[in-house]
Amino acid sequence: MSIHRLCKHLMVGLISTLTLLSGAAQAETILRVASWAPPSHPQNSVVIPTWAEWVQEATDGRVKVVVDYDLGHPKTMFDIVEDGVADASWSYHGYVPGRFILPMAVELPGLGADAEAASVALWRTYNKEFASAGEFAGLTLLGMFTHGPGQLHTRTPVTSWDQLEGKKIRVGGGVQSELASRMGITPVSAPASKVYEMMQQGVIDGVFLTLSDQKGFRLFEVAPHVTVVPNGMYLGSFSMFINPDFLESLEPRDAEAIMKVSGEKLSAMAGRAWETADEEGLATAKQEGVKVNVLSETDPMTTSFHDLIQGMDEAWIQKASERGIDARAALEELRKTAREYTSSTQE
Repeated sequence: MSIHRLCKHLMVGLISTLTLLSGAAQAETILRVASWAPPSHPQNSVVIPTWAEWVQEATDGRVKVVVDYDLGHPKTMFDIVEDGVADASWSYHGYVPGRFILPMAVELPGLGADAEAASVALWRTYNKEFASAGEFAGLTLLGMFTHGPGQLHTRTPVTSWDQLEGKKIRVGGGVQSELASRMGITPVSAPASKVYEMMQQGVIDGVFLTLSDQKGFRLFEVAPHVTVVPNGMYLGSFSMFINPDFLESLEPRDAEAIMKVSGEKLSAMAGRAWETADEEGLATAKQEGVKVNVLSETDPMTTSFHDLIQGMDEAWIQKASERGIDARAALEELRKTAREYTSSTQE
């Protein structure tokens, strides 16, 4: 073959390859997920990447998930997705007071189940009992989940709840706000991502957060004392959601594939990831010299905490009933589901 013909064949082959690659690139749809926590946070290091792999595999590579950071305060994530600024996101329900009352059923003290079980129970109960209330109007839910037990992280040791009276403690909203009121603390509202700075500057004396945040938000550097209540003081409820218009813009097979790898599957995986993060956070805290006071069931602080939370169920039931649901039955069902749940650990 002459040099001229060889060059011609090579050029034709190159053009064909570039055409194929161009076609593949054009066929790939980018699904942009807004996230407000740092890349090291379990939601960004485990949950979203795992779900992204599921989405890419389920759509045969036609949909690729990309994470966008710093698009706004976590409370704005719901609006950002609804307005189409991002295709999907996740956030904490307590950041939007008054809108999300029903998911807070899972946050109430006394559930007695781990984060995976709580997450699955919340997802199932939402779809069966809560969806009709329309709290997520304008959004399509991808999953619902909780973090592990919320605990108390402080600058100084705490041996009695009375010591917190008047102290400035960061709370994230939701059930945490009710606990703050009952403890007589001065609540300071701020996203979790601002806690390190506020603790470092002495703006707050402590914070309600999970053990995972000793590592995820490097609290071990600014909160040298942690009080661990058996089963935690509360849980935090979150959701992942997607813009329905974006979902409808996809090929039906891809929209269906995304939803198939979401829902309960995503909720359970997220709960497991946050549980693992708690274990890592506790290990980090101990390694860094944080004084972790694990209360026993008979400790006076545990007993007084149980007294302090009396009536919280009834308060939620009263508020939730105004949304047109049988709140008492829903709460009982959620707790029964969580306590009877057995993990399949299948991803």
